[in-house]
Amino acid sequence: MTDNIEKLYKNFGVLADAKDNISQHEKEYLEILGAVKGSIKEKRLASQFIARFFKYFPSLADQAIDALLDLCEDEDMSIRKQAIKDLPNLCKDTKEHTQKIADILAQLLQSEDASELSIVSSSLMTLLKLEPKGALNGLYSQILSGEEFVRERCLKFISSKIKLLGHEVINKDAEEILIAETKKVLQDVTSDEFHILMDLLAWTRLVKSASGQKELVDIVGDQVELNQIFNPSDEDSVDRLIYGLRHALPYFSSVVDSNKFVEYMCSQVLPNLNKLVSSEEEGTDTQLDLLKLFAELCTYCNNLQNVEQLVSAVYNKLTEYMPLPPLAEEEQVEPSLEFSYVECLMYSLHRLARQCPDIFNKDPDKLKDFRLRLQYFARGIQGYIKKLREALQGKSGEELKSEENKIKAVALKTTSNINSLIKDLFHSPPSFKSVISLSWKPIQLSTVNKTENITEAGQKRHIPITFGDSGGGNKHSRTEARNREIYTPPSGKYSNKVSSYAPIQMRGRFRGGGGGGGRPRPRGGSFRGNRTWRRNY
Repeated sequence: MTDNIEKLYKNFGVLADAKDNISQHEKEYLEILGAVKGSIKEKRLASQFIARFFKYFPSLADQAIDALLDLCEDEDMSIRKQAIKDLPNLCKDTKEHTQKIADILAQLLQSEDASELSIVSSSLMTLLKLEPKGALNGLYSQILSGEEFVRERCLKFISSKIKLLGHEVINKDAEEILIAETKKVLQDVTSDEFHILMDLLAWTRLVKSASGQKELVDIVGDQVELNQIFNPSDEDSVDRLIYGLRHALPYFSSVVDSNKFVEYMCSQVLPNLNKLVSSEEEGTDTQLDLLKLFAELCTYCNNLQNVEQLVSAVYNKLTEYMPLPPLAEEEQVEPSLEFSYVECLMYSLHRLARQCPDIFNKDPDKLKDFRLRLQYFARGIQGYIKKLREALQGKSGEELKSEENKIKAVALKTTSNINSLIKDLFHSPPSFKSVISLSWKPIQLSTVNKTENITEAGQKRHIPITFGDSGGGNKHSRTEARNREIYTPPSGKYSNKVSSYAPIQMRGRFRGGGGGGGRPRPRGGSFRGNRTWRRNY
């Protein structure tokens, strides 16, 4: 063994001293390659020497790479670590091998030893700094065609490391590869993978221009399969839609419209909303998640085709949650008022109907019916608004941070939004001038007193909506209203649960505390293509 070690050092000396004539000493380099079959010390030395003189023997490149691969698969961990550490050195002066070496290192990410995995990761980072285009191609080759476990590890590596390198390393050319390869991967991904890859694309140039943002929106549209019939009984399809819409929302604007998403929601989702499967996750409301997303989508649509048909779809769904006042002779039953649902749908109607403002005047009977529902609902929520304002009156900024007061603040925002929208819609003809901030969007609790007109001395009187205060109420509606009892909500205390806030004895409900953002990510099923859900990262 000592003789073999001495021979290795001798060959090293010959090659190091050969300088310009080094290519004439192929025999010595071949003997170094053969040392990968020797003792532990021979293998460690061979790994370093192979990498040191690799660039001088291009005709032996494949043989040299194979020799290092043998060492990467050695039973001795110290030898594997040495070879993994030396692999990037093959590419310092011969960058054409970067993709192949990156592919090899990507496969080595399957190691279960933390210290070995750390060296693999470090070597990949070295390659990315040396030649990012080739390194990315190598990584993505395993993501696209490698084993499932290797694919997972590669995606985890990319999601955690690429951004750390910054745009100085991942330059324009490398970024183009990143975008192109990510699009290929997105053709068949799980939910977790979709989240990782969309987050990665959000780091690229795509978010910096309207055309790039539209490209991201189109990617989401392809993922949620807007050209397919919506299946409300397929939980995977529902989850895919929800997560896709969440990723698309940040990119809509006055120049990137949400038209095709709004059209899909109106034609496919709203008619099937009541058929949605219940989520197994506690505290989630799939219907409300979708309605919140729909409301936000409606903010960014314009010049819709068949807009009257879309408005009718929203109107029909809204009236399901807005009861008519009972006739005087009917038994009085407390209505169940779904405030969160109504806020979403009424806001959506308000946004869409401004594109066809005459739609309500085309059917007088329908308008009369709608106005009855609006008036009844307005009277119902005014009791809530009064109690909520009283509860929040005079609270300090610190007091408003308590969980109970946060719930009340969101509830007040919800009911106030509905009240503002009702005032607009109750005009004759309906108006669409009000601009509101949806209740689940971030609010400044410290300014609740100011924005809701709460003062120490008292509060602004809330004038009830009647058929005579809009300057043109329907006379027939006024007569019919006399035969109906207006629901007056009783007083009560407040729940401390965000998921089902409501004053005691009152059946109006507020659902959820955020814009669908609290929905847990699913644990099973497929997102698109044939892949199944895998573990969360």
